[in-house]
Amino acid sequence: MKHVSAFALLALALAAPASAGAGGFTLVNGVSTPLKEIAIRRFGTQEWKKVSPAAAPGAKQSVNFSDPDCSFDIQAKVDGGGDVVWTGVNLCEVKTVTLNRSESGEIWVDYD
Repeated sequence: MKHVSAFALLALALAAPASAGAGGFTLVNGVSTPLKEIAIRRFGTQEWKKVSPAAAPGAKQSVNFSDPDCSFDIQAKVDGGGDVVWTGVNLCEVKTVTLNRSESGEIWVDYD
């Protein structure tokens, strides 16, 4: 009987879904100026992948994206502010990611 129980547990473990990783999401420009040349990369790597040419303030756009990791950096050129990088953005199990930047230059991300 012990072998049947162990086999059943193994079968359940193998049937359980693996972590889905990052998927498509909606990107919102929460910055008061346009964001240009929006790109994404796995956190800790150097290769940027362009995801959008530009986003007006308040604009929402779908980003088709799939990756087994969860942590990413998002980079954009901000009018009058150069390149801005939001680091360590969690893209797993989120529907919406809002990129924010205060007048003083502080940056943060809101999730939904």
